[in-house]
Parts: sequence; C-alpha cells; structure tokens
Amino acid sequence: MPTGFGRLWTAQTVSSLGDGVTHAALPLLALTLTRDPMALAVVTAAGTLPWLLFGVLGGALVDRWDRRRTMWVTDAARAALLVIPAAAAALDALSIPLLAAVAFLLGLGGLFFDTAATAYLPDLLGRDPALLERANSRLRGAQTAASGFAGPPAGSALLALGRAVPLLADAVSFALSALLVRSLPAAPRPVPQARESLLRQARAGASYVFRNQLLLGLALRPAVGNVAFLAVETVLALFAHDRLGTGTFGFGLLLTAEATGGLLGAGIASFLGRRLGTGTALTCTAAVEGLAVLGLALAPNPYVAGLALAVCGAGMGATMVLAPSLRQAIVPAHLMGRVASTSRMLAMCAAPFGAFLGGWLATAYDVRTPLYVAAGLLLTMTAVTATMTGNRQVEAALRAAAPAADSATDAAADPVAGPDRPGSGAPVREGALEDAARS
Repeated sequence: MPTGFGRLWTAQTVSSLGDGVTHAALPLLALTLTRDPMALAVVTAAGTLPWLLFGVLGGALVDRWDRRRTMWVTDAARAALLVIPAAAAALDALSIPLLAAVAFLLGLGGLFFDTAATAYLPDLLGRDPALLERANSRLRGAQTAASGFAGPPAGSALLALGRAVPLLADAVSFALSALLVRSLPAAPRPVPQARESLLRQARAGASYVFRNQLLLGLALRPAVGNVAFLAVETVLALFAHDRLGTGTFGFGLLLTAEATGGLLGAGIASFLGRRLGTGTALTCTAAVEGLAVLGLALAPNPYVAGLALAVCGAGMGATMVLAPSLRQAIVPAHLMGRVASTSRMLAMCAAPFGAFLGGWLATAYDVRTPLYVAAGLLLTMTAVTATMTGNRQVEAALRAAAPAADSATDAAADPVAGPDRPGSGAPVREGALEDAARS
C-alpha cells in the first residue's frame, strides 16, 4: 500500500469517530429541546436530504474539482460549521431549526467528502483491484469500529460534560482530518472533457450507470437492500421488546452483534473475492443477508436473533468492500464522482420508502411481517442481480478497464491528446502531466 493511504485511512478513521459522536449527540441535544416526535424526525431527516436533492449534481461537481482539495476544504468547512451550534449551546441559544440546519450542512459536506474520497482512492492506488479491496476493507472496518462502536458511547459521555463538548470534539476531528488529507499526494487530473453544462454532465453520469448492466446491478443491491433493511430497522426495537423479551441493554447488544458481524465481513471480503471470484462472492453475500433476515424473523430467543444479525452484518460488511472496490476499478476516472454519487443517491432515496413500508406492514399485519417481506426482497434481489454481477461480467469489465488505465499515461504524454482520443478519460499520473506541459 502506498504511504499516502495510511494518512487517508487515519483521516477517515478520525472523521468517522467524530461522526459517531455527533450521530449520538444531535438527537440527544434535540431531545433536550423538545419531545415532539415530528420535530425530532426533522433533525434526523435533514442529514439525508442533501443526497436526495443534490446527489448526482454533487458528483458532477466532484468530477470537475480537484478531489484532494475537495476533501480537505469540506472537512475544514465542517469543523468551522460545528463551532456555531457549540457556541449556541454554551450560550443556551440552541433551537430545533438550528440543529436541523447543521445536520443538513453536515450531510452536504458528507456528500462532497465521501464522493471525492471514493473517486480519489483509485487514483491513489493505481486502480489495482486487489489493492482497492484491501484498502476498502481497512476503511470499512475502521469506519465501523469508530462510528459504530466508539463514537456513539463517547458522544453520550461527552454530552454529560456539557452540551457544547461533543460538537467541539467533532469539530476537532474534522480539523485533524483536513490537515491529514491536505498532506496527501495530489490526485492526477483526468484529461478535460468538452465544456458542458453541469446538468448535462450529471445526466451523463446517471446514464452511464443505467446503461451498464454490471454497474446497474451494483447500484440495485444497496437500493433494494435499503428498502429491506430500513423496513427491519423501523420495527427492530419493537420486535426485540415484544417478541424476544429484551430490554434496552439487550437491544443494544443486538446492535453490537450486527456491528461485530460487519467488522468480520469487511475483514474477510478480500479472501472471499479471491476464493469465489468477486461476482460469485457478491451473490453469496446477498443470499446470506436475505437468509439471515429470514432467520431473524423466525428467531425464538435473543441469542438466535443476535446470531442472525451478526451473520447479516457480515454479509453487509463484505458487500460494502467488494462492490465499491469493483466500481472503482472499472469506472473511468472522469466519471467516478458521478457514478458513485448516482449509486449512493439511489440507496438514500430507497431508505425512506423502506422505513414507511416497515411501519405500515407492522401496523396492518404483525411485527414479524416486515422481516419476512424484507427477506423476500433481499432473496429476490439476489436472484435478479446474480446474472448482472456474475464472475463473467466482472472479468469482462476488468479486462475492458485495464487497457484504458494502461494507455492513460501515454495519452497524457501526447500534447495533442484530447477528450476524443482513446484512453483520455482514464486517470493520468501527475508527473506525466508535468512532462506534457514542459514539452
């Protein structure tokens, strides 16, 4: 792994820890201001709105901007932003509209940072599929540990010291992340394309996903998965209390079991990809998720339920390493931001529908019904996408991407190369660009 990856890994781990702190602190801060469920929902939903409103456009902007600069400027801006609610908390001037605005802007920053980081990583690693799997495994594992295990309890503990403390802690994490990202190697710039409107470029990125069977299959996985998983998440606390007889502590242990499985899945993802092939591994993890949710629905006690959630978490953890790594290896550099944001936007748009579906099914039928329906959706999605993301399709896409990556340096070294030349959309090395400029 190149030395720069260590700094990127550290930066994202520190930032994820801060995210976990804020993820726990913001709802608790809102709870000190109101007991109105709708007001609390506004604060929670505000963080997801940027992906719904600006997802594809944000990807188009990232494809125009320097990706390293986008990451560190975004984190620096988020650090400065959190000073405002921290000061308001210290002055006893917090309000629900302020918290909702902060959540929205943090979500907007997350859109740009996450998209730029996804697009920057293949540049840093030379689009090597094996390195990308290793890198995403480490990033995913660190994110789960920091934001899932350490961050939320730290946020609750820091809140006890004062309402401004967790917000300032997250601000410090963003500032440290910005400094680390600022020290990363400059990302190689794709050869500029003909100037087009932002909307036209965004539409081109979305069309690229929908017209490519493999990329569409990779995008359908999290979209359908979010419908299923949010349907489960909406009723999980009620299911655990009414059917499994767990209290608050027991419910927390169930969530910990799922997070533990996620860490395990992220750790073995590369092994599964090597042994089974990436396409077959993705099909297997999808089937595991569906069967695990079915096992959760049938669980007679909390122990079986915890095991089912751990298995489901392992499937999700492996999927969230294999799928992004494959996407980063096959998508041209000049489209990476738009493709990543389009896929993420589809997943985010599906989440509210899943939450509504879970609540409606539990109200109309039974608290187990959303779990059965979610398992059915996941298994159906597995069958549908198996033919779209199989080993044959994956290997063909990797073979097609390899010549474009190999010819990128040659295209950059040719001073008359333009956007219509072969390989001009692939990543080029910074040194090759400097040589071309000197010539």
